[in-house]
Amino acid sequence: MKSDVQTPTGARIEMRFAMMQASDIEQVVSIENDAFPFPWTRGNFLDSLASGYPAWVMRAHDGRLAGYFLLMNAVDELHILNITVRPDLQGAGLGRVLLNKVVALARAENMQSVLLEVRPSNQRALDVYRHVGFVQIGVRKNYYPAGAAAREDAIVMRLLLSD
Repeated sequence: MKSDVQTPTGARIEMRFAMMQASDIEQVVSIENDAFPFPWTRGNFLDSLASGYPAWVMRAHDGRLAGYFLLMNAVDELHILNITVRPDLQGAGLGRVLLNKVVALARAENMQSVLLEVRPSNQRALDVYRHVGFVQIGVRKNYYPAGAAAREDAIVMRLLLSD
């Protein structure tokens, strides 16, 4: 699947989606380590693929990985386990492109909603999620590691899908 994205400078970038493969893991882990202070491990990604979780990558026209997401089907809800845009491409609207793909997949599976957790400190992601239509439905206390034995809450958000 192709998707054209307009960057903040007005340039158009063609993105292509594909199912994540084990051969993508090195690039995924590299982006994950650059994007997060507490990244998923190679093992987390490999275990998710082995478990059959839907996982997709988004590549730019030059073949470089631009972003990815991993999902879990939970009855009538699609749960976003991980969604990431390569740090040097953040702010170009690619997060919305990834979310649009997630929503399209959820609709294709007749899901009623999409669920995710996000750190309160991740303001950029919160803004994107709210812009797409996600609303806060709860808080998971001490959900994320935050360094020096500290923990950070998770904001639980849901996007209801209408027919």
